[in-house]
Amino acid sequence: MAQAVVSVEGGRQLRASMRRAGVDVTQLKETHKEVAGVVTRAGQPSTPRRSGKLASSVRPGATQTAAIVRAGGARIPYANAIHWGYKKRNIAAQPWLSDAARKEEPRWFGMYTEEIEAILNTIRGI
Repeated sequence: MAQAVVSVEGGRQLRASMRRAGVDVTQLKETHKEVAGVVTRAGQPSTPRRSGKLASSVRPGATQTAAIVRAGGARIPYANAIHWGYKKRNIAAQPWLSDAARKEEPRWFGMYTEEIEAILNTIRGI
């Protein structure tokens, strides 16, 4: 599945600094999960619906390096085609999750910024 990506400059250096300072890097995973939850909730109402299966498959996920919103799966393989479009099959793109991420950017960016500042204050305080 093609993914929309927002890159944070200095993320790798931040995680390395956290490890060197003995700060738990998994703190970022929790923040990423919260950010993904914001986008998931914002995108849920605008999910294209026929049977409701696609809407029920939208879920937040997270790693130490990324907030992820997933849709579809083995039983719903058409999620990618619906979201990004499929020119060969005449399916127009309906990027509801990308739109939700853009719409909610001030909110999730603020959450992310607060957490990074708190982590940096911890590192500086050591």
